[in-house]
Amino acid sequence: MSMRKDRLRKLVKVQEQLKALHETRHATFLAAANAAEAEAKELIGHFDQDNSLSSLFPDLYHRRIAQAVVRQEENLESARQEAGLIATANARTNMVERAYKDVRNRDERERSDRERLDLIAQKRSQE
Repeated sequence: MSMRKDRLRKLVKVQEQLKALHETRHATFLAAANAAEAEAKELIGHFDQDNSLSSLFPDLYHRRIAQAVVRQEENLESARQEAGLIATANARTNMVERAYKDVRNRDERERSDRERLDLIAQKRSQE
């Protein structure tokens, strides 16, 4: 049993690392989406100013705003996908943790049963 317990303990660690990876990627995608949104808002703000170059290069401003919006949408979609992966990793982690706890509890019960049987055998041999 202890070999299985060791494997499950290692698997729990791997699952937790995988979950942390997905959480990090999710946060990164959200930060990138926020940065793209801020860039689009900034460009829109400059577009309306009188002293900006937007009157000379309106196509450039429109293209950059559109690219920022597309990047924001792509990053939000990636963040949604990572959220699904986080949920999956969380479910797997919980499942492996339950299996590990069951095996650990079974090992402890078997160990305590063996100790009791050893004590009973010692008492009988003394009598």
